Amino acid sequence: MAKKIEIQELPLWKKLARRQTPLSVELELTARCNLNCRHCYINRPAGDKVSKSEELTLDDIALLADQAARLGSMWCLLTGGEPLLRSDFSDIYVTLKKKGFLPTVFTNACLIKDHHVRLFRKYPPRDIEVSVYGVTQETYESVTRVPGSFKAFSRGLDLLLSNDIGVTLKAMALRSNLHEMEAIARFCRDRTKLPFRFDPFLHLRYDRNPFRNEEIKQERLSSEEIVALETQDEKRFQGMKTNCDNLIFPEKTGYEDHISNEEMGKSDAFKAFKKLFRCGIGNGGFAISHDGQLRLCSSLVAPGTTFNLRKGSLQEGLDMLHARIKAMETTSKAILRTCNSCEIVNLCMWCPAMAYLETGDVEGEVSYFCEVAHARARALKGAKEIESVP
Repeated sequence: MAKKIEIQELPLWKKLARRQTPLSVELELTARCNLNCRHCYINRPAGDKVSKSEELTLDDIALLADQAARLGSMWCLLTGGEPLLRSDFSDIYVTLKKKGFLPTVFTNACLIKDHHVRLFRKYPPRDIEVSVYGVTQETYESVTRVPGSFKAFSRGLDLLLSNDIGVTLKAMALRSNLHEMEAIARFCRDRTKLPFRFDPFLHLRYDRNPFRNEEIKQERLSSEEIVALETQDEKRFQGMKTNCDNLIFPEKTGYEDHISNEEMGKSDAFKAFKKLFRCGIGNGGFAISHDGQLRLCSSLVAPGTTFNLRKGSLQEGLDMLHARIKAMETTSKAILRTCNSCEIVNLCMWCPAMAYLETGDVEGEVSYFCEVAHARARALKGAKEIESVP
């Protein structure tokens, strides 16, 4: 009997990723949003005229889609802000579908109307992911800070589900909704068989607005609270044990003890150790901001790491950023001694992109990330010890 396999699990994608084929495009249609969520890292007011004037037009997007398709791109995430704020959202969506893209839409569902349902039924998306901020009006609107938003969310979600449109539900774990997280999980699992996920990590704003960043920090959970949520979710914790625990470095590299050694500094191994970006950044995809800035990672907004697509082609931008970013080396001895040689790096949220958002420096150290990583390591160690007991 033939084994059923999801399209995203086909071995073909791994082969293409090794060739650095940019299969996935994250397209930020707008930075504007109809909500004003306390934890959001991007939202500008829905009526922000300056932000609206910066947005890529339908023609801009069609041109970039053609360029991306020629490079081998297939998946396209439509995000924001709130992408449905765009009055030409349907035109953008159909254009991408007709060019062969498999779109995913991230939305808060508050703006879903009957014409969106007809659109998605005629041209089915790969996925629609809806954020759930609470399951009571009080909690939901304490996060969104928009009266009437819970009613709009409920109506929009019901419209999608009642018309058999596939929806994935997700939740941000916040100080404002922590008391409802169990109820949120039940709410989501009662409404769809597709996997429910929650995200306990809140990263800071792209514009580095200090007032809004302080609000985000106030919504962050402690490392112990994050791990408690993760260990309570059996599937998520098993995934962490499978995908992270067995990749934790059993020993330190030793390079951190020799960073001033002239010969060590010349070795190929040490040069690889000094690489600032040690992930697969840009190998499988890229992101385009609402105003046409190309990024190899959606969170990487540090100066010198983006390319203005209004001044050059997608291929030119990718070539330039790949060469520039992959050649970047750390000059921080502190990072060499800590993050670049940490034995539990696979449990940590630190990376140059996040470091810049947190500190204004791509090499900045972030104690909060360390606290979460070590709390996760303790939880995994405890689980191992329990499993080893006869």
